[in-house]
Amino acid sequence: MDQEQLLEEQHLEDCKTIIRENIRQYEQQEQAYKKEITELFQEVRHGEGDSYGRLIAEQNILEHTQNSLRKNRAALEKAYFGRIDYTDETFKEEESYYIGKNGITKDRTNVIIVDWRAPVSSVYYENELGKGSYDVPESSPISINLKKKRTYDISNGTLLGFYDDDIAANDELLIKYLSQNKEAVLGDIIATIQKEQNEIIRDSPFKNIIVQGVAGSGKTTVALHRISYLLYNYEDRYKPSEFCIVGSNDMLLHYISSGLPELDVNHVSQMRMDLFIPYLMGKAWKKKYKLIPDQMDARIKSKLDFIEKLEQFLLDWRDRSISMDEIRDKEIGLIFSSSNMQETKRSNSHLSLFQLEKLYNSRIASRIKFLCSDLESSTKKIFLQKYKNYFHLSDYRWTEIQIYIEFLEWMENQTNDSFSETRKCAIKGQLDIYDAAAIGLIWKRIFQKKESDEFSQVIIDEAQDFGEMVYYVLKALIPDCYFTIMGDVSQNIRYETGMNDWDGLKKALFQNENDSFYLLSKSYRNTIEISECAGKVLEKASQGNYRIHPVIRHGQEVSTLISKSNELENTLKQTIKQIQRKEFETIAVICRDDADAQQVRNLLSISEQNPNEFHNGIMVLPVHLTKGLEFDCVLLWKPDEAHYGQNPRDAKLLYVAITRALHELYLIADKEISPLFNHKVDD
Repeated sequence: MDQEQLLEEQHLEDCKTIIRENIRQYEQQEQAYKKEITELFQEVRHGEGDSYGRLIAEQNILEHTQNSLRKNRAALEKAYFGRIDYTDETFKEEESYYIGKNGITKDRTNVIIVDWRAPVSSVYYENELGKGSYDVPESSPISINLKKKRTYDISNGTLLGFYDDDIAANDELLIKYLSQNKEAVLGDIIATIQKEQNEIIRDSPFKNIIVQGVAGSGKTTVALHRISYLLYNYEDRYKPSEFCIVGSNDMLLHYISSGLPELDVNHVSQMRMDLFIPYLMGKAWKKKYKLIPDQMDARIKSKLDFIEKLEQFLLDWRDRSISMDEIRDKEIGLIFSSSNMQETKRSNSHLSLFQLEKLYNSRIASRIKFLCSDLESSTKKIFLQKYKNYFHLSDYRWTEIQIYIEFLEWMENQTNDSFSETRKCAIKGQLDIYDAAAIGLIWKRIFQKKESDEFSQVIIDEAQDFGEMVYYVLKALIPDCYFTIMGDVSQNIRYETGMNDWDGLKKALFQNENDSFYLLSKSYRNTIEISECAGKVLEKASQGNYRIHPVIRHGQEVSTLISKSNELENTLKQTIKQIQRKEFETIAVICRDDADAQQVRNLLSISEQNPNEFHNGIMVLPVHLTKGLEFDCVLLWKPDEAHYGQNPRDAKLLYVAITRALHELYLIADKEISPLFNHKVDD
C-alpha cells in the first residue's frame, strides 16, 4: 500500500472520529430538548401562556438538531466524494477542501467537509486543472489555479479507491453508480453531477430556464438539486414555502417527493398542473367549476395563438367597459380629463379592470378633495359621496364564464373553428385544463383584486405535456415568479395539445436575454442496447426530436418474446420469475392504456396500485403514468401495430415506454411487433 493511500485512509478515519463525536453531542442535545419540550407542553396545557413561545422555539431547535444528527449519521457511511486543492490567485493562499453531501464541522466552527452546494464546490464539478475561477452568488468570480481534483469511492465508511482528475476512471465510477439496482425512491446524484447538469443547478435564480433533456438525462433530479442549491445559497431571499413543484400526475409527484428529504429540501409545495391554476385563483375558482378531461377542441385552445386572441379580446372588452370621457362637475369643474384617464390606463396596464377602477375612484376622490379644499367640510362630503365608486365593475354583472363564452362565440365568427362542445360544458361550469387557463386569464385581467406573491420559484416537470398557452397564463398570474421548465418534446404523449418544440414556450415565457435554454443530450439511464432500440422508434416520430447519446454502459439485448395468444399469460409470468431471480428491485409491466393494465393485473393477481405510489416489486402501469419514472426492468405488453401504430403520437408513446428501463427490456406479444421497431425476434 503506497503512502498516498495510507494518508487518505488516515484522513477518513480522522473525519469519522470527529463525526462520531458530533453524533454523540447531537444525541445528548436531542434528548435534552425532547425533555424540555415535554415539560413546556404540559405548562401550555395548564394555561401558562408564556410557555407557548418557548415551546415553539424549542421545537424549532429540536428540528435543527435532528437534521444535523441525520446529516452526521449519513456522513459516517460516506463522508465525502471529492477533494480540490488550489491556489487562490488573489490572496496567493493554498486551499484544500473535501466535498461531501453534507457540510460537516468540528466544534461547529471548523469546516472539515464542504457541502456540495457551497460555491467553492463548483470547482470540483466544472473546473479542469490549471487556471480558472468559480462563481459566488451575488459577488465577483474567484480566480484560482487548480492543482488537484480527486474523486473518492467510499462505501460503509471504507475507502475503496480514489482517482485524480482521470476522466476514464471517473467514467468508470459513474457507470458503477448507474449499474446499481433501482430503489423506489428518487436518488440523489450529488457524487456524480456532470458539468452540463451543474451549470443548470447553479444558474442564477433570477431568470427563467427551459431544459430540454432526453429520457434519462436526469432532468427531474437536476431540478430537485437546483431547489436544494438555491435554498442553501439564497436562504436570505427565499423560504421553502416560496417554491412549488408542478407535475403532470400524482405518481410522478409522489416519486419526486421521495427524493426531497435526502437533498435537505422540506416544506416545498407540490401540485398537479391541472390543479395549479385553480389554486392560484383561490376563492374565484372554489366551488364554481369542475375540471374535466381535454375536449376535442383542446388542440386549438392549447396553442399560443388562442390565448393571444383572448388577450386582445379582453383588452378590447376593458376598453368598452370604462368610458374615457372626461368627468366634469358644473359646480367644481374638471375632475378627471380624458387624457389623464388614458394615461392612467396606459401606465397601469398590469392592473385588472377591478384594480383599475379602484385606482380611478381613488384619483377622483383625491381630485375632489383638492377642488373642494376651500369649501366647507359638509360641502366636500357631498361631492365625495356624489362621485363615490363612480366606476363600479359590479354594475356590469359579468362572470368569467360569460366573458369566456362571448369570446368563444367571437372566435367562431372570426375563424372556421367550432367551440360548441366547450360552450356547452362551460355553461355547466365544466372546464378542461385549457378552459381553466383561459378562465384564469379572464379573472386576472378583469376581476383580480390582489396580486399573488405566494410563489417566487416554480419548477415544472414533464412540461411538454401541456400547451404553451398554459405557461402564458401562469406567467400572467404570477408575474414576479421565475420558472424552471424541464421536459423532452420527444416524450410529448399528448401529441395534439402538448409541445412538439420549444419555440412557442420561449415566446410565452422568456422576457429578456438573461433567460436561458439548456440542452441535456446525454442519457445516464438506459444501456446502449435499450437506447438503440428507443432511437429506432424515435426516428419514426416527426421532426424536431432530440437524439439520445447514452453513457457507454452495455447490458443484454432487448428481448422480443412472441407467443400464441393462449400462451401469452404464461410467457409473461415466466419472464417475471426469471427477472426476479436476478434480484432486481423494481419491475414494470407497461401497457398501452388503463384497460390493458387492468387486464394484466388480473392475470398476475395484482390488486390495483395506489395511483399515487411508486414502490418496489412489480408494478403494472399504462404508459401515460410512467412519465418521469424509471425501473430496473420493463416488460412491454403487446407492443404490436394494433397498440402502437405508425404515427408520430404512438411513436412517442412507445419511446416513453422503452426509455423507462435501466437494465433490461422485454417485448411480450402474441403477434408481430409494431413496425415502429426494427427488431429481430428471439427464438
